[in-house]
Amino acid sequence: MKKIYNILAAIAVTALLASCVNDLNTLPLNKTDTTSETAYTSSEDSYLSGLAKIYFQFVSCDVTDLNVSDPGASELIRAFWSLNEISSDAAKCAWNGDAWVAAINTNTWSDANNDASYAVYVRTLQGVSYVNEFLRQTTDGKLGDRGCSDAVKQKVAQMRAEARFLRAYLYWMAMDVFGAVPFTTEESPFGAVNPEYASREQAYEYIVSELVDLTSDGTALPAARSNYPRADIGSALGLLARVYLNAPVYAGVDKWTEAKAVCERIFSMGYGLCSNYADLFRGDNGQNPDALKEILWGVDYNAEQTQSWGGTTLLTFATIASADITDTSHPNGVNGGWGGMRVPFDYVQKYFNVTGQDYTTGDYTIADKRGQLFYIAPTVETKDDPAKPREEIISDLSKFLQGWSCFKYNNIPHDQTAEQFNETAKIKGYSDVDFPMIRLGEIILIYAEACMHLNQASAALPYLKQLADRAGVAAPTTITQDFLVAERARELLWEGHRRTDLIRYGLFTSDTFLWPWKGGALAGQGFSSHMTVFAIPASELLSNPNMKQNPGYGTQN
Repeated sequence: MKKIYNILAAIAVTALLASCVNDLNTLPLNKTDTTSETAYTSSEDSYLSGLAKIYFQFVSCDVTDLNVSDPGASELIRAFWSLNEISSDAAKCAWNGDAWVAAINTNTWSDANNDASYAVYVRTLQGVSYVNEFLRQTTDGKLGDRGCSDAVKQKVAQMRAEARFLRAYLYWMAMDVFGAVPFTTEESPFGAVNPEYASREQAYEYIVSELVDLTSDGTALPAARSNYPRADIGSALGLLARVYLNAPVYAGVDKWTEAKAVCERIFSMGYGLCSNYADLFRGDNGQNPDALKEILWGVDYNAEQTQSWGGTTLLTFATIASADITDTSHPNGVNGGWGGMRVPFDYVQKYFNVTGQDYTTGDYTIADKRGQLFYIAPTVETKDDPAKPREEIISDLSKFLQGWSCFKYNNIPHDQTAEQFNETAKIKGYSDVDFPMIRLGEIILIYAEACMHLNQASAALPYLKQLADRAGVAAPTTITQDFLVAERARELLWEGHRRTDLIRYGLFTSDTFLWPWKGGALAGQGFSSHMTVFAIPASELLSNPNMKQNPGYGTQN
């Protein structure tokens, strides 16, 4: 593991350099207190600690500055995933007693407080403030004043580039969910000053400008595939391709030519598809060279050190009920189940063409290897209904055994069976599966979509054939939007893309593209187009008069 990984663990335990957003604008009253002015020295480790705090923002469950009912649900990756998957046809959550869950399950949210969207808002913009302060404290002048050596200065230059990438990623998450964002950089006025309002188009232009600069000649970012689990130039290019893909939504412009060119740069950097799709999401994906060659950037989870209730811990534990786990069988490589997340059967049927399903034995047939990661039968009796099988139709959102469990994220290492890993699984209270934030499979699909719009499908077909060959299915001979809707549903299942995809295709709020519980109806129905973005939290509107509520929500500023 990289040195920063150990520092991340130290932060998790000791809250090193921890402070709320407003505290970054103050100096200590007591000279022994640690602030950004005193924490940085001439040593490389002090700057690694500052950078680690930013990386840690993606997995933190600390709620010092958040007012939420469940700290675990406030983790950034978990909250963003929930908004992008549970709001779509790809996932439903059985914890429907939680108000925010019910609203996201049924696309019935409003401007009322929503723990998931609130967590994304606070954590992304808090992370931006950490980046801004890190950049203020790592200027040439500051490093010189502290007596940093040339070697340390060179290392810090790379860290600054990584921090800027992380800021771009955080701004992208906020822009994708909310459209408009409160905007600050290291050049913004320092102190108790409200951030300025930035429209979605302005945020898009800033993110693109940062990523173009970070990926230009002479970048301080390290070479592709050289810095995992930290970011490198491949990470920045991957995010840039994604932002260009969604430019019609974010800024009302087409950037297909630019997206295609960025993908081609990535193709030249030595990445390759993992030979076994399932291995991309196993407990050792951060150490398995075959999986790592596909991941452009991943967030590192470790059951012993990165003990977060979000991310892949959610996606391993919440996909199985506690009744599914016995003392002798831990099929998902962890020591319990939360009975939360499942895939609607309609999604499995539509995109994977399932046949022969038996909800007592758990048998089913799907030709596509990507669809062979579902789980449909309990292994032990439940107290209320012995050996109760799953039900296909989710008629009651609170019943976990309605719908299909997804074992895509599996804590068992790729070279071990469930039986071999069983004794270890008994003590696994958290996940070891790294969350792939950007990977080559996504880049291939971005390339295909860009080529389709440019009438250059023939350029993308060989890459799509690679995905098809890995999945064990026939390769496409043409590229259409219907194909992309379905192929992204299969390839990127539960990776946090679905809501964004459906919005780009004009399907998210449509009354012709339906799924169970869409718009609050079991049969599905369309809902208002203003809900392609979420409401700005009321607390932000009260504290920052520069911000405006998104159209369609509450009182408009």
